[in-house]
Order: sequence, then C-alpha cells, then structure tokens
Amino acid sequence: MALRYLGYRSRSEAEVRRYLSRRGCAHDAADLVIEKLRSLRYVNDETFAHDWALGRAQARGYGPRRIEQELRSKGIGQPLIRDALRETFDEVDETERAKALLARHFKGRDLTEPKTLRRAAAFLHRRGYGSKVIFDLLRYSMEDD
Repeated sequence: MALRYLGYRSRSEAEVRRYLSRRGCAHDAADLVIEKLRSLRYVNDETFAHDWALGRAQARGYGPRRIEQELRSKGIGQPLIRDALRETFDEVDETERAKALLARHFKGRDLTEPKTLRRAAAFLHRRGYGSKVIFDLLRYSMEDD
C-alpha cells in the first residue's frame, strides 16, 4: 500500500504514516514500513521539504509563508522547513519573485487604480508574501492602509 501511495508523488513520513493509519495498518507495522522505506530512500523528509519548496516557488510563484504552511500541514518539522525555505529563497530575492508574479498576473492593468492595487496586494498575500514585500513592491505605505 505504501509503495503504491508513493508512486504518485513523493511524500513525507507523516503523510505515509497517516495514510497507513487510515487504511487500518497497526502503529507498530507502520513504524516498520516507514523504517524500511527510509532505508530504501523512498522517504526522506529533508529532500521532500526542499523539493516541495522549490517546486511551489518556481511553478506556482508561492511565497515563503504559504510554503511554510503547506510543509507544516504535511508533517515536516520546523528546522527542516527553515532550511528548505532558506535554500529556496536565498537564490532569488523574494521581492523579485513577487514582482515577476505580479507582472505575469496583472499584465496590462493599471496598478495605480485603488481597486486594482487592493486586488494585487490581496493576490500577493494569498500567495504567501509578507506585508513588507507587498507594500514595498506596490509602493504602498502601511500608514495609508
């Protein structure tokens, strides 16, 4: 069951454990399966966290907050999340990623209009970018909010 579950995409240890538990697998048996998968290098939380963060940042344009929340929901520990985010976002500036995402999504729209400006800020916020990046990028001061 675990190998079939891993056949679709890579998973974290916690995801595999939850899957096995839902399928009625005993806790001790799940521990043995996880250990075997780990020894065969089918499950590795560090690699999973790095690949997930890089994939979400590049393919979908997600920011660090959104990726952190997704990794937490997948059972990845905070130190691994921190390392994955550092590796992913140290290569390219977070502001540059947000700028490219905004240019792609709001191409041809006037960002000086208040309605469009609000939508752009909300869009970036949903994608997981911080308020400072959003306000700096849109040249929108916090005091005006």
